[in-house]
Amino acid sequence: MVQLCSIEQAVDDVLARLPAHIHMGLPLGLGKPNRFVNALYRRIKGLPQRQLTVYTALCLGRPALGDGLQKRFLEPFVERVFGDYPELEFLADLRRDSLPANIRIEQFFMQPGSLLHSTQAQQDYVSSNYSHAARDINAAGLNLVAQLLASSAVHPDRLSLSCNPDITLDLLPMIAKRRAAGETILLVGQVHTELPYMPGDAEVDIDTFDLLVDEKDSSTLFSTPNMPVGFQDHFIGLHASALVRDGGTLQIGIGSMGDALTAALLVRQADNAGYRSLLAEVNLSPWARLIEREGGLEPFAKGLYGCSEMFVNGLLVLAEAGIIRRKVYPDVPTQQQANAGTLDEAAQSDGVSVHGGFFLGPRSFYERLHELSHGKRLEFDMTRISYINELYGQEELKRLQRLDARFINTVFTMTLLGAGVADQLQDGRVLSGVGGQYNFVAQGHALEGARSILLLRSWRESGGEVSSNIVWEYGHCTIPRHLRDIVVTEYGIADLRGKSDAAVIEALLNISDSRFQPELTERAQKAGKLPKDFRLDPRFADNTPQRLQGMAARHPNLFPEYPLGCDFTEVERDLLRALNWLKSKFKLSEILELGRAALDAPEASTFPEHLARMQLTRPEGLKEDLYRRLLLTGLKATAQ
Repeated sequence: MVQLCSIEQAVDDVLARLPAHIHMGLPLGLGKPNRFVNALYRRIKGLPQRQLTVYTALCLGRPALGDGLQKRFLEPFVERVFGDYPELEFLADLRRDSLPANIRIEQFFMQPGSLLHSTQAQQDYVSSNYSHAARDINAAGLNLVAQLLASSAVHPDRLSLSCNPDITLDLLPMIAKRRAAGETILLVGQVHTELPYMPGDAEVDIDTFDLLVDEKDSSTLFSTPNMPVGFQDHFIGLHASALVRDGGTLQIGIGSMGDALTAALLVRQADNAGYRSLLAEVNLSPWARLIEREGGLEPFAKGLYGCSEMFVNGLLVLAEAGIIRRKVYPDVPTQQQANAGTLDEAAQSDGVSVHGGFFLGPRSFYERLHELSHGKRLEFDMTRISYINELYGQEELKRLQRLDARFINTVFTMTLLGAGVADQLQDGRVLSGVGGQYNFVAQGHALEGARSILLLRSWRESGGEVSSNIVWEYGHCTIPRHLRDIVVTEYGIADLRGKSDAAVIEALLNISDSRFQPELTERAQKAGKLPKDFRLDPRFADNTPQRLQGMAARHPNLFPEYPLGCDFTEVERDLLRALNWLKSKFKLSEILELGRAALDAPEASTFPEHLARMQLTRPEGLKEDLYRRLLLTGLKATAQ
């Protein structure tokens, strides 16, 4: 039977009942009970005779404030959005490489880019597929699980794993087997008042937990604010949206490219004439047969089913718009139902339109889930990650559910031979992790009618230097080239499945930025992978940002900066635009370059509210005067 206790009592009990080395598993992302974790961490830091190894992923921390203009912008925003969110104390020590000798943090996925400079985090990173994480954590000697939970007055004897049933549901039968063999493994839970109670597979008996903290947590939940969607991402989303088939299955990830895809699908449904008009100007003729065979441009008459390890804000938005509405069912239909092509009315009411493993998003996302009726929430079934990310296990049922699946993920680099890079830099440092990307790519090849689609910005700009994200070679890959399928950039679509190396290179050259096509062509020819007389099709010789920006300007309603909502004020939106422009154009270490830009700054009276928000109305000294001039230059350059 579950024991109610305070956080400190829970720590006492854990230390008393478990051996000297505690192996603690925590859900990735939002589902960590940070207050309990911090209390245990503090206690073991003072007990050198004890050891603690934490197995987890995606440890969420506030963004680093930095200094200068970045800090002036972020500080008030972070205070407003993250409020009293209790930061994980071990995260600060991890960033400083100052974890005590008796504590280790092993992660299989990191908050993107946040731990590039932590040698402890990099050395203790575990490259493991999301669907294998439960197996690997259990094999490491797991003896403690701690999780944030949701409760409901309607079901006092039940708890919901809410945002994170993903790995916990896979661990529970493993834990039961080990307990039956006499091992002591403890489960500690704490209820958070703001977590939505997700019914269905995420519900467990209250006695599943050994210790339940009797003080409910009401601190600010960590959220991921909606970020702006630029013209590159909008065109990527636009092309990808034409590959989504009505009546099919959709998986998407977090980030602005996923938001752009959502925005394009919304327009395809609600303003089909405008959608088609824009696509006519973009000119999809090179990929017309592919779109006709695999996707479509029509509104969604049948609707989509969502099957995604991460239940993102975009999937909820699509459900609210009536696009995600195709329901699937928990059992293989009988022959009679299959012949009739339908289920009876009672069975249909039990259908699920989205299967998700975990969720994380903006604050409004949590609020909208809260506001749903219990019956409507049943349509969003949070479940174990093995069900979503793998095809084996109930394979017959999954094949019936995952019709015409489009598994849409992002990469930051592609090689010309079709390998994708999403998790690790050339020097070996881990940016994020593999997560479930490989699993969905594999399903894209294993399921009849399915496709894996990788989204990629063809170029990037940093400190005034522009470089291609399509390269001849890279020191690492996340998706090997033998699993190449479809790649989408802002310039179009490359269908790589089953193609020769020369055909793959040509298809990727066709959707690369024209500034880099000659050099990439030369590299491929030098390696003997393209004929010496190869010539790029003239249709693809004008792949330029200027051409796309011109189209975007002619269709402003189809390119919203914040298509899924915004957490920034109007003044903050202007400032963020200006700061991103400054970051892309200038190396902040080059004083002469900055000085020249500052000479062109407009008058301060042009942007009084913006200067006030950045505390630069009355600059003190040369440094603040330079900040103000740079900011004014950026505001002028990005004014809308």
